[in-house]
Amino acid sequence: MSTPLPSQVRLLTSIRDVPERAWDALVPPDGAPFLEWAYLDALESSGTASPEGGWHPRHLTLWRGNTLVAAAPAYQKDHGQGEFVFDASWAAAGERMGTRYYPKLILGVPFSPVTGPRALVAPGEDRRARARELIRAAVEGALGAGLSSVHALFPAEAELDAFQDEGFAVRLGVQYHWRNRGYRTYEDFLARFRSSRRHQLKRERGAAAAQGIQLRTLRGDQLAQVDPEECWRLSRATAERKVWGYPPPTLRFFETALKRLRRRVEVVEARREGRLVAGTFNLANERALFGSSWGAFEPIPFLHFHACLYHPVEECIALGRERFEPGAGGDHKLVRGFEPTLTYSAHWIAHPGLDRAVRRFLESERAAIRQGLPQWWRETGFKAYASEENGMKDA
Repeated sequence: MSTPLPSQVRLLTSIRDVPERAWDALVPPDGAPFLEWAYLDALESSGTASPEGGWHPRHLTLWRGNTLVAAAPAYQKDHGQGEFVFDASWAAAGERMGTRYYPKLILGVPFSPVTGPRALVAPGEDRRARARELIRAAVEGALGAGLSSVHALFPAEAELDAFQDEGFAVRLGVQYHWRNRGYRTYEDFLARFRSSRRHQLKRERGAAAAQGIQLRTLRGDQLAQVDPEECWRLSRATAERKVWGYPPPTLRFFETALKRLRRRVEVVEARREGRLVAGTFNLANERALFGSSWGAFEPIPFLHFHACLYHPVEECIALGRERFEPGAGGDHKLVRGFEPTLTYSAHWIAHPGLDRAVRRFLESERAAIRQGLPQWWRETGFKAYASEENGMKDA
């Protein structure tokens, strides 16, 4: 019996340094589209996630001979923007301790607060062992490059043990996700709410028709009708109102995505008398929908709720999708049928004093989040929330 070849770590400074087919073979079938080679390439090649903007690709790959057996999307960061796991206070504390916080290394996808595996492992491999190899390589690489820290953003819950085994501290977060509880129609979904909240949702969803606005979703070959410049202008309109706090995707990103990601992209258009007034740019797979960006050229009451929440939920029910993750933040989602859902991040910090301070903070933050979960469930407006609330307490 031949002895298996030892694995070798290679650090890549562009997603194009690895074959698309080899990378995508590691992405789970139900994995978020944000992990796929074409999406990462669209970010990097378009200048959306570029060294000029403080995003330096440092993808970690694990090879056995010429076979890619594991990989982690990774970036050296010059700042904390576009991550959705906020650590500005940690950077300030580091400065007070006399240590530099930037640059740092993140394991994750730029501008994409979507949970998914951060260690992509080939089928048949020992998933935890390969994950730990990648994590150790990330720490060793950070130390060798003089970086302050390593941060895994929105890893899958199943990966947390591997990170903790390598000395990472875990942080909790909360997002609001829609889950299909066996709904056959949109009315089934509405029936879950108490009367007052149900009337609120109906009123907000019905406002568009009274305003003369029609909504539609374009996907697949229909995306040939979408003007990438309009997508770009909508994203700029949102950024200019300082909703994001970081530059929007470039025009080239939308041009690339609409051509190369047609099986993943879904665009919701809101038009009045044929004129585009607002829209969303989303990604999807067979089981889930993921919000990406929203924009509007003029303020129209309730249209954000309809285009970003109600209309996509109705589409998810019609298509039999299991869940809809509209993105980070937004307490307004909680009262419109989106359930509080724990998210995670994992953090390794080289400076002992800063590491201790961050761990103390995370301990108190975790306690506060767990204490707040029952109240968030009560605010959903569902007729019954006890079973879901109890499940969250165990999370």
